[in-house]
Amino acid sequence: MAIIDTEAPLHEAHRDNHTHRDVNGGWLRPAVFGAMDGLVSNLALMTGVAGGDAGRQALVLTGLAGLAAGAFSMAAGEYTSVASQRELVEAELDVERRELRKHPKDEEAELAALYETRGVEPELARQVARQLSRDPEQALEIHAREELGIDPSDLPSPLVAAVSSFGSFALGALLPVLPYLLGASALWPAVLLALFGLFACGAVVARVTARSWWFSGLRQLALGGAAAGVTYVLGSFFGTAVG
Repeated sequence: MAIIDTEAPLHEAHRDNHTHRDVNGGWLRPAVFGAMDGLVSNLALMTGVAGGDAGRQALVLTGLAGLAAGAFSMAAGEYTSVASQRELVEAELDVERRELRKHPKDEEAELAALYETRGVEPELARQVARQLSRDPEQALEIHAREELGIDPSDLPSPLVAAVSSFGSFALGALLPVLPYLLGASALWPAVLLALFGLFACGAVVARVTARSWWFSGLRQLALGGAAAGVTYVLGSFFGTAVG
């Protein structure tokens, strides 16, 4: 058994091996969700219309309309949700800021009590709370993290969220339409390209999860394929009924 003679190699080995994946999903969730939503919704929309024996022109118009409507809807929804969340956080920060200004000692004692509940000795907890409370902005940041679980310096941007959602949805929704724009007249090239995109999205998700790339890819492929199949059957049924 090898014996480590110095602390440096141990520290370097720990530093090199003790790394973590991005578990917050700050960039992953809106990007993948937007692309997946664009792929599934537009593919299902187009297969449903194709099931009703619509022509190529109708399918192209349907796909482009679905792309535009879905992308703007995603962007508006993401902007509104992120903006509302940010406004709520800022309102809570204002409350905490006023409390720190009006009752600094009470807030300091509150912070010390919080550290005590986490196992810090009472005297040390009071010393830490006193030192951290000297700077009002630092105190606000610490209280926000400890009590609200947020970082005031890292609030999400509604505009970035909206633009990201718009772009990712449009990119995903474009795949089923692309073969028709390039001259295809049958449905199967659009379906194949969209299913490939679904598998690729699932494989990308696997890069930051514990699942294998093929499992994640096949899962997204199965879900998107099922949605397309159901809407095609419904389109055929309603097309026959209306006709």
